[in-house]
Amino acid sequence: MAKKINVDSHEEKTRKSLVYSILDGSFYSLMAGFGESFFSAFAIFLKASNMEIGLIGSLPQALGAIAQLFSTKLIKLFHSRKKPILINAFLEGIMFVPMLLTFFMGKFRVIYFLLFVCLYWIFGMLINPAWMSWMGDLVKPNERGKYFGRRNKFTGFFTLVALLISGYILLTSMNNEYFGFVIIFGIAMVARLFSSFFLSMMYDPGVVQVPGSSFSLIEFIKKARYNNYGLFVFFLTSMNFSVYLAAPFFAAYMLKDLHLDYFTYTLIIAVPIVVKFFTNNAWGSVSDRFGSRKILTMTALLISINPILWLFSKNILYLILIQAYSGFVWAGFELSTFNFILDCTSTVKRATAVSYFNLLNGFAMLAGALAGGFMLMFNFLFWSQFYFVFLLSTIARFAVAVFFIPKIHEMRHVQKSTYKDILVSMFQRHAHATMGKAVPIHQDRKR
Repeated sequence: MAKKINVDSHEEKTRKSLVYSILDGSFYSLMAGFGESFFSAFAIFLKASNMEIGLIGSLPQALGAIAQLFSTKLIKLFHSRKKPILINAFLEGIMFVPMLLTFFMGKFRVIYFLLFVCLYWIFGMLINPAWMSWMGDLVKPNERGKYFGRRNKFTGFFTLVALLISGYILLTSMNNEYFGFVIIFGIAMVARLFSSFFLSMMYDPGVVQVPGSSFSLIEFIKKARYNNYGLFVFFLTSMNFSVYLAAPFFAAYMLKDLHLDYFTYTLIIAVPIVVKFFTNNAWGSVSDRFGSRKILTMTALLISINPILWLFSKNILYLILIQAYSGFVWAGFELSTFNFILDCTSTVKRATAVSYFNLLNGFAMLAGALAGGFMLMFNFLFWSQFYFVFLLSTIARFAVAVFFIPKIHEMRHVQKSTYKDILVSMFQRHAHATMGKAVPIHQDRKR
């Protein structure tokens, strides 16, 4: 009887924790929307160069990726995943204070701002391996698509709210732009503190240390090409190198070349979040049914054309339309990527596997941003110096997708499908959800 009570207690704690995780994610998204989304804008306000903007968009993540090598050591030190997560979440949040103070730091203020953004990302990314290991234990494998699709819908909504409010605050603070950044970064810090509170309410069932479950980075790299997760890591790091040839420079292109005001800029970067909000649930359900691999490979091809679309028009309505397309395909890519990592890794190895992935991924993003930055300095092919890196990013993304897609395999038993089946199912589920109707899962789905 006691055993039954313990099982019920575990299930109840898990159920509550999944609710708290949504609340944590919602406040975290407010932090990202009010703060992180405007790092490039604040750097431009501080008169950062294109190369400095590229570094701000990539170097902090690379250093954060290196820091993740210590994540599993922190778990062992604290005998907990929860404690190091809470400490680093708090430190991440208070980094907004020194970021704002860089405005008063003279001619080196951009460098100081880069330093504090690096610390922000280091504290934030130290959390990731432990958090993914934790959530992988709390969410059942056959419910991950549905749960994270629902969670992403909430986080997307609050990111959107934060972006729109931030854009309005900056627009109405044009006579004193610094004051506008003080307001939005201050809100971001408070939001992270609330996020930390809900993290503290969550239940950690603990992770069992199994002898022989640890492995070094060198061992991981040597064996990577012979296993599915290793090939997936090579695929995603190569894709993110290709993405970051252009990704750090879209903000500079809109604010410098197109001369958009802060509110119009905010509206354009908010469009993908709106689309993700309306499609995340559908992507989650389709992922549970057809598997992560099929969606991952389809959306990898679809995101490849995103950068080149920016070459054809500067019209605001056109930019909104291509951003809507971007939001749709990135929602599927991001959700399937997250679920695929959980599918490929076991509980005892997940934190280490994720930290190694993020390390390689961080270096790939940094290398991509630096390569893109150098190309901007020496490119004179187009009227806008940004167009060449947009074009090159498209070509590189296609090459990576075509090379790696045949090498990656699904980890779960799922219903066989074509890309057409996935898209049809996506739009059917979205249409039914919009009308308030539930779409039944086909009974012939394999488990």
